[in-house]
Amino acid sequence: MLERSVRTVVVGSGCAGLNAADTLASLGETSLLLVTEEMNAGTSRNTGSDKQTYYKLSLAGDEGDSVGEMARDLKGADVHGDLALCEAAASAQCFFKLVSLGVPFPTNGYGEYAGYQTDHDERRRATSVGPLTSRRMTEALEKSVRSRRVPILDHAVAVRIVTGRAGVEGLDVYLPEEQAFMRIHCAHVILCTGGPAGIYEDRVYPESQHGMSSLAFSAGAAGANLDCWQYGLASVGFRWNLSGSYQQALPRYVSVDDRGCEYEFLADAMGEEEAIRNIFLKGYQWPFDESRPEGSSRVDLLVRRENDMNRRVYLDYMRNPRGYDPERLPREVRTYLENCGALLDTPIARLRAINEPAIDLYRAHGTDLTRERLEIRVCAQHHNGGISVDDHWQTCVTGLYVCGEAAGTFGRKRPGGSALNSTQAGSLRAAQHAFRSGRKVRECSGKMEQLLLPRGDARPFQREMSRVAAFRRDSEGMEKLKKQVEEALNDLSPAEAGEGDLRERLLLKDLLITQREVLSAMLYAFEEKGAVPGVLLTEQGRSRRIPARPIPQRNLWFEQVWKEYREEIPEGDSSERTFR
Repeated sequence: MLERSVRTVVVGSGCAGLNAADTLASLGETSLLLVTEEMNAGTSRNTGSDKQTYYKLSLAGDEGDSVGEMARDLKGADVHGDLALCEAAASAQCFFKLVSLGVPFPTNGYGEYAGYQTDHDERRRATSVGPLTSRRMTEALEKSVRSRRVPILDHAVAVRIVTGRAGVEGLDVYLPEEQAFMRIHCAHVILCTGGPAGIYEDRVYPESQHGMSSLAFSAGAAGANLDCWQYGLASVGFRWNLSGSYQQALPRYVSVDDRGCEYEFLADAMGEEEAIRNIFLKGYQWPFDESRPEGSSRVDLLVRRENDMNRRVYLDYMRNPRGYDPERLPREVRTYLENCGALLDTPIARLRAINEPAIDLYRAHGTDLTRERLEIRVCAQHHNGGISVDDHWQTCVTGLYVCGEAAGTFGRKRPGGSALNSTQAGSLRAAQHAFRSGRKVRECSGKMEQLLLPRGDARPFQREMSRVAAFRRDSEGMEKLKKQVEEALNDLSPAEAGEGDLRERLLLKDLLITQREVLSAMLYAFEEKGAVPGVLLTEQGRSRRIPARPIPQRNLWFEQVWKEYREEIPEGDSSERTFR
């Protein structure tokens, strides 16, 4: 077995992982390694939406804003207040770092970073550089990481976090090209592996994103709000969120049965005018929201109903939805289209007027919306839960940090775009804390244990998860699936380097462990029968509700803050304060 020793290992090469590595290098950490299965894979670099949003502190206009106000908007009944405060406090710093690295967030002629309103928020904090905002972020961060000569171990699959009595001791990885295992002795692991996309069949995550949350679960970390997911309409060929102008252009929703018969099911179910109103509202209210079952989220429910009847559902931009009449449109719909110069004859003409690059995007991926319909489903899009962390993004396992979508810093409702801010704020906090922790590398207490993995096909588990445990949940189906998952986890066999299906077996084990934890949380929440305040904590397949920590009362008297800061940060140290 190969061996290596570094003080800090960052796992993952998305927005969170790259920022963690870049921050550590900027602080002066020289014993550092970034481990990734594929540098250009993952959600940050390979997905987006009509207007991929970056949510930050307001930096334009006459409307007031503050760290405290942003923290209160991030803080829900099931969100820890100290995490919300940290994400708000770091918002401007992280945003301007991206600006300084060349991410072209738009300003007006006076230098104000204008914003817009997003879902679950009343302010105009959101900004964007277009449908590939997170890709532009990763590209800028990677350029900085490479300029700092951060060592990168590419094409390496993390398989186990090694722990001892004092916490993290190392990381075991598999190197497919060498067909060998490597043990990396380290003091810290910063896990930035993205959301657990692989547990669902219907998902908008790119094929290259599967997640690896089981690494943290297996090391002893707990889950937070694992039942909380965001689901929304997406195309199923080229995976893309169908929000914003894709809906505001008022496409025709049509389902087709196995005989080729077409149904305009929205108009049939809710009437023509209400169907048009709710199609339009999906642009703003894109995620499914159980609190709006009679509003725009009824669209999601009706799409799923058609799928359950073995009908395929499409968006048609070539023909208007039934009942479309520009003179009889709801006022907010007509006003929007007039302001966009898009009160035109067909959905494709309206979409071209509102956002022509939205058409170009699909054409670049093999779908011409001017000539063909777009198949859609309601898909898993973002995990609002994840691994439980403290206000330094450290888990209950000393030396193990989790950042980005893998971290459980959100709950049922998060402001749209706040996930990108969280990737930067969380990885900043984790990197600062790890750098100043004082932990030293110790040789792992034991040799690498025999790797035990399941065999089988992941697809039946993914398919059943989408059927019984997505935006519609069936308690009996979830119980049955959880038992099947546990049976599969009890049927493991030794794995050896060089096995042809070793990677698939590793991913299957990750899927099963993560499904077990998520299903436990979902079943517990289902039994609660309604939105219950507090964070849902899950450990080894068992869940319980704990009170959410409030937003901390903090001392903001400058002289006191300055005195405490100087006592904790050595003279000349450029790193931010991370201890209290």
